[in-house]
Amino acid sequence: MAHPLRRSSPHLFAFALASALAVPLPAHADSTAFINHRVIQGDTLERLAAQFYGDVHLWQQLQKFNQVPDPRRLQPGSTLRIPVKFMPEQAAEVSFVQGQATVTPSRGSQEATPLQAGQKLQEGAAIKVAPDSFVTVKLADGTIIRIQAESDVQLKQLRRKGRSGSLQSVLEMQRGSVNSTVGTEPDPTRGFEVRTPQATTSVRGTSFEIAVTGSGKAVTSVTHGTVAVRAGDASAAAGKPRRSPAGALVTEGHGIAVSSDGELGDTRVLLPSPDLNQIPATLEDANFLSFELPPIPQADAYFVQVARDETLSQVLRSGTFKSSQVRLKGIEDGEYYVAARAIDAQELPGMPALRKIRVKTQPPPPLYQQPAPGATTSRTSGQLLCTRVSGAQSYRIQVAATVDGFAKPLLDEVRTGECDLPLTALDPGSYQWRAASIRTLADGSPDQGPFSIPQAFKLANSPSALDASALQSSSDMPGIHLQWPGEPGQTYRIQVARTEDFAQPVIDERLDKPQWNSTALEPGEYFVRIQTHDSATGLESPFSAARQVRAAAEVQSGYGLPLTSSDGKPLRRP
Repeated sequence: MAHPLRRSSPHLFAFALASALAVPLPAHADSTAFINHRVIQGDTLERLAAQFYGDVHLWQQLQKFNQVPDPRRLQPGSTLRIPVKFMPEQAAEVSFVQGQATVTPSRGSQEATPLQAGQKLQEGAAIKVAPDSFVTVKLADGTIIRIQAESDVQLKQLRRKGRSGSLQSVLEMQRGSVNSTVGTEPDPTRGFEVRTPQATTSVRGTSFEIAVTGSGKAVTSVTHGTVAVRAGDASAAAGKPRRSPAGALVTEGHGIAVSSDGELGDTRVLLPSPDLNQIPATLEDANFLSFELPPIPQADAYFVQVARDETLSQVLRSGTFKSSQVRLKGIEDGEYYVAARAIDAQELPGMPALRKIRVKTQPPPPLYQQPAPGATTSRTSGQLLCTRVSGAQSYRIQVAATVDGFAKPLLDEVRTGECDLPLTALDPGSYQWRAASIRTLADGSPDQGPFSIPQAFKLANSPSALDASALQSSSDMPGIHLQWPGEPGQTYRIQVARTEDFAQPVIDERLDKPQWNSTALEPGEYFVRIQTHDSATGLESPFSAARQVRAAAEVQSGYGLPLTSSDGKPLRRP
């Protein structure tokens, strides 16, 4: 249903504005704070004392404050000032605290103490909210006050009309921002004001936000209902004539800014709500909440909040970002609401958008072990290998041709115990792979965590192991002389040992050519094996089967046996 002021004629609209701005603004529940009351037929001081104070005996206070000569003859249409200090006091309650916040009571000890959920606050309590923190305060009539990070707010006035009438509340904010939803039902008699050094915002039933910006402005954005904004008296205090009107009514979907010197700006249409449908429904990063908002023309910044509830009364994360790229500190798994608003050049927050999201980061994904990023692995002997994760019983590994191909992966297997996957089912080529951990919940159902970020790898056939029959050796020359067939781009590793298990190789060399010669070995029987390395893919073949070869002596008898010196060592040519 539309607000009545929005359907009124221009004359009624002007009258409502004048009425809203003519009422003195109570600074605190002391001798100077009062509410204006227009006398109607039948009003008496006793009746008004009962209506505002809940005590007919306080009519004399009304008479004294207004200097009424005859308390039984009140002139209809005249105005009486109702001192606030005699109205019954009310308490507020802290319903939510995130991070760090303190409160300084109005009476007794002036020492600030940590603010806690469920704590009762009396009139005059001053609240300080630290960076990266948030506080929600609930008034007796259901009004919700959401105090943002880095804010100083004082509950200047918490009073009620009579014993069961509407609340008359005043907040004073020196810095920061508050978002308010005033009352649960419209009430034209309710009084709710937020005062800043630059302006005062008065409402009856609405949702709005008011902030003192870093540049010293007071900005008001209205998302529901109507508010009256009155500029401060900074210009008058400085002896300067006011260049703008003293106040304005701001309706739903509009905002207004008051400069640091108290000049009221023009009412502006708020920027539209960002489209949050592009935010992933599930966020899986344990370190950050990262996503991108669709850019809004004329937006200078974006304000984003993450809350437990859709009324944004339990905000856990918030931040202002100069670009549409959002990154907030990570949060535990669960369901949340993301709210976002674009901020224009006048620093006015635009219309809000809301989206429900899910954060799912546990169990964490395994870490990659092999192959290295972008490396080539063997189609026959290689495998995908990742770390085990504490608490996980199995792992889901997927392989796709591209990052976009995981909707229909080429391989999708759950591996129990170990995080590994053979690759013999794939053809040589380029691929992406990712892995997720799976734990078992108390009810026995599997609970899969998020996938790791996909990593690229290449798959190729390993070079064939050298056939032992292809190894050629020359026995008519001293030492050992070997050669074998090779291909361009291949290198080799040769091992020579006395035993067939190669437990202690006497030779282990890398070769650029498919041949090897040695005259340094003592004459005798040896075992030789060779491994091929393909430079194009980086893959290596298995070692070839061992082949037994003989190292011939340099000086031999007529029977081909080595001749030795008196100490038993083989003779060498001079």
